Amino acid sequence: MPPAIKRKKKGEGQWALGYREPLNKNEENKKNDDGLNVRRRIIDVYSKAGFDSIDPADLRGRFRWFGLYTQRRPGIDGGKTGALPDEELDDRYFMMRIRIDGGQLSGAQLSTIADISTRYARGTADITDRQNVQLHWVRIEDVPAIWEALEAVGLHTMEACGDTPRTIIGCPLAGIAADEIIDATPQLRDIHDRYIGSPEFSNLPRKFKTALSGCTSHCTVHEINDIAFVGVVNEAGATGYQLFVGGGLSTNPMFAKSLGVFVKPEQAHEVWHGVTSIFRDYGYRRLRSRARLKFLMNDWGPERFREVLEKEYLGYALPDGPEPDAPKERRDHVGIHPQQDGNFYVGFAPRVGRVNGELLGAIGALAARYGSGRVRTTIEQKLVILDVPEENTEALADALAEHDLQVRPSTFRRQMMACTGIEYCKLAIVETKQRSMDLMDELEKRLPDFDQPLTINVNGCPNACARIQVADIGLKGQLVVDENGDQVEGFQIHLGGQLGATFGKKVRGLKTTSAGLTDYVERVVRRFDEQRADGERFADWVRRADEADLK
Repeated sequence: MPPAIKRKKKGEGQWALGYREPLNKNEENKKNDDGLNVRRRIIDVYSKAGFDSIDPADLRGRFRWFGLYTQRRPGIDGGKTGALPDEELDDRYFMMRIRIDGGQLSGAQLSTIADISTRYARGTADITDRQNVQLHWVRIEDVPAIWEALEAVGLHTMEACGDTPRTIIGCPLAGIAADEIIDATPQLRDIHDRYIGSPEFSNLPRKFKTALSGCTSHCTVHEINDIAFVGVVNEAGATGYQLFVGGGLSTNPMFAKSLGVFVKPEQAHEVWHGVTSIFRDYGYRRLRSRARLKFLMNDWGPERFREVLEKEYLGYALPDGPEPDAPKERRDHVGIHPQQDGNFYVGFAPRVGRVNGELLGAIGALAARYGSGRVRTTIEQKLVILDVPEENTEALADALAEHDLQVRPSTFRRQMMACTGIEYCKLAIVETKQRSMDLMDELEKRLPDFDQPLTINVNGCPNACARIQVADIGLKGQLVVDENGDQVEGFQIHLGGQLGATFGKKVRGLKTTSAGLTDYVERVVRRFDEQRADGERFADWVRRADEADLK
């Protein structure tokens, strides 16, 4: 037999290994022109000449560098998602993502967002699960005016999307919570001011998600970020950060790995720069499906990653550091809780993050009346009002309830999350927001006494924007066949996901139509409530339950 022919292994497009030629259309577009350059064209050309003047490479590519996506054209059903060309799916309006690093909003900033929503976005506004506010129905002609209004109060949309360092999420109670390990606000602002909008990191292999927090609840879910700094106290009693790298969900979920180091607060920006540079230089660029940092971490492992970071990028070794304590059962900061200064913060739950301009204005007015005006967004699609004197807390809770904003919500309202869904998103297959609200309302009626922690995350497609794999009940939108043999909207069901521990279990054949969703969730929640041991969590019950009880 002739000797076997050795096939040359394909390069992964890593710049550090000499692969500089673009290996796909996305990389070619980025090489042709930096995404940050599109701002000037939007202001000078597209906003004046209108939608039809927009270069397709900008429209479906570089616009994302400034938080803009075309939204889904109304009336296109989920069966056509992925089948129609972009120009048929595109509406002539945009989703705009306002970047809110750390979830921190002043009264003036919230008032400005409320006004923009009402004036330019048909009143729409959603709180996202990365602390941003998302608007819809935005016209290209209005974008410069929106940017001018945002920038006048210190907000922007730069690198809210795209192959960039996206919004840096932080604990909404940074510098506020009585039990925090460290206030990460100075490090978060330092990284933002040094590197966001810098051409040094405006062409990453794909999106890059950062979390930075000293919160004892671990509210920034460090386990699923590309890079996360988690507050710890070392053996000498000094406060700093443990470093986690390489987390992410979507179609290949992976938990971040601890590098086992101790990062001093003053080193945080250097370490962030080093990890982000590794991703830029060694990240895989050949296939978009393998271009996230988690794939490099999976191939290298944390030991090699730490070695490259220290030797090639930092130029010094980081000391070993402790691992963070376990998170609290509920990480969301909902309710009335003490601050460091003797005041209280009040966390409350909109309906799966859906608000509007008028409601945001009302929230701002209540924050000014009962507190200092400061408001925070959370990564659970919730909001927090800060600096409330104890004697004002119940009056504020009552005033919020008048707007259907619950300070003491049911488990179902408190722990339900939904992505944008088919209403606006071109990737979605099913409707999510209204479906989730209907599910929430019905479960509150059917299970009024259920009070155990239980996350229900609803996603319109496989991309996991609503973190379905780490939910107790994760619902992934897809088309299913109903009892009449018709193809209808439905969900594949993931059960027992747990951050940092395990991804949700897929039971063979376990799907439901949208129409049957509430009956299914009620059934499985009742079985859990009947069978659970004292203190047993849903994820633990799923692992031991009979498969029949999960259907």
